[in-house]
Amino acid sequence: MPPLRHECGQFSMRIAKDGSWHYRGSPIGRKELVCLFASVLKREPDGSFWLETPVERGRIEVEDAPFVAVEMWWRTCADPFAPTPEPRQCLTFRTNLDEMVTADADHPIRVAIDPRTREPRPYVTVRPGLEARINRAVFYELVALAEPETVEGRSVLGVWSQGVFFPIDETPAAHCQAAE
Repeated sequence: MPPLRHECGQFSMRIAKDGSWHYRGSPIGRKELVCLFASVLKREPDGSFWLETPVERGRIEVEDAPFVAVEMWWRTCADPFAPTPEPRQCLTFRTNLDEMVTADADHPIRVAIDPRTREPRPYVTVRPGLEARINRAVFYELVALAEPETVEGRSVLGVWSQGVFFPIDETPAAHCQAAE
């Protein structure tokens, strides 16, 4: 019979908006230790974040997203399972903890738009329930690759990766029409 997991309650750990990890108010300076903690990070359906090992688990605070996408690579790739492989765009992100993730159906890019300021908050899924906030410089690179598409009757700008289209925002013309 497996041992019961001990519920530790709230750990004194916080992941700041900039992706830095803190314990009892002090930054954790050893990247290897942060990577170890990140490897056992989970997110519950209620949105709470937990560090979970086979023997214990404890809740932690996350100000925005647990990771930050700090770099992006654009390349042409092909689907090896397609009968006639066609080249297509692939976007791969590196997180602040050096985890690599290529945007696809399982790792979508999403952009939350502040309804008042229209400021974008872009994210890419790293693991189920865990996202990386795409930093401003990388988001500008993403926007430079954006192209117009029609999605559900709306004209939007977005990017393609692994054959999946990810909307970033409505096209500028749609903004002007909405403002009128």
